[in-house]
Amino acid sequence: MARSFRVTKPVKIITQVGELNPGARKVCVAMGMFDGVHLGHQQVIRQAIEDARQHEGIALAITFDRHPNAVVAPERNPPLIYSLPKKLRVIESLGIDTALLIRFDKAFSEISGEQFIRGLARDLGPVHSLCVGSAFTFGHRRGGNIALLKKLGQELHFIVHGLASVSLDGKVVSSTRIREAIRAGRLDAASQMLGRTYALAGRVTRGDELGRELGFPTANLDLSGLVLPPNGVYAVHASVEHRLHRAVVNIGTRPTLKNPNPRVQVEVHLLDFTGDLYEQEIEVAFVEKLREEERFPSRDALREQIGRDIEAARALF
Repeated sequence: MARSFRVTKPVKIITQVGELNPGARKVCVAMGMFDGVHLGHQQVIRQAIEDARQHEGIALAITFDRHPNAVVAPERNPPLIYSLPKKLRVIESLGIDTALLIRFDKAFSEISGEQFIRGLARDLGPVHSLCVGSAFTFGHRRGGNIALLKKLGQELHFIVHGLASVSLDGKVVSSTRIREAIRAGRLDAASQMLGRTYALAGRVTRGDELGRELGFPTANLDLSGLVLPPNGVYAVHASVEHRLHRAVVNIGTRPTLKNPNPRVQVEVHLLDFTGDLYEQEIEVAFVEKLREEERFPSRDALREQIGRDIEAARALF
């Protein structure tokens, strides 16, 4: 099975404030790390979009190319829910006009919160509103918060929307909570908090082509830095170049092969597909877990089980 997606015009991505050139139009800003672009993030972004519509302005999302902890506290840097391209695609899908992607490096981490906001207001021109989550902190040593934004807003004449957190099942929706759900295999719960089916996206890298030897060629995904579901075999939908394919994904260390240095790999087998996938991006949306990771007595036994996994996936679809 394959069907085409509607192709949308890519969101304009800029890396310097001066690239926006708003002219006389007011700028309505949504700002945050936005990892996962979950329900809480969505209301922040949609508030900026609504402000822009109401005032005939530009809806601008400001986000970062990596988690701040990657620079300021590497030992506490969390695995991300989404790759950067996936995050930007989801932000685009909400209807934002432009995304300012800031490179979060050591020099940027040393800019104070006040200095950062004053610089934005100066370089963006007429800022109408700034939308953030109510617990948002920013600037050197996280010295900036809602109170500082409101103080600067009064002086620099912009409105501040500090939007309350979204709750689900009596608990606040957060990127941390979503990561915990993914690690625990509670992918339905993760999907509910994300507001869309949980998916992983990464580029295809060259592997040892064992899958081809077994008769089931697989694409090895580079998902370094991302949080992964528990090891096992899953039925998924795989998106390649705007086309959707039924597929099976294996997450694990391939224990049957007895590798002396096992590492977790993510391998995707697209059903009824032939073609070269190297260096392409594949996004896999999880449908259902088929089984746990197992060690088989031989490669023949592994081959037979892969065939059963594929049939089980076909039955699901």
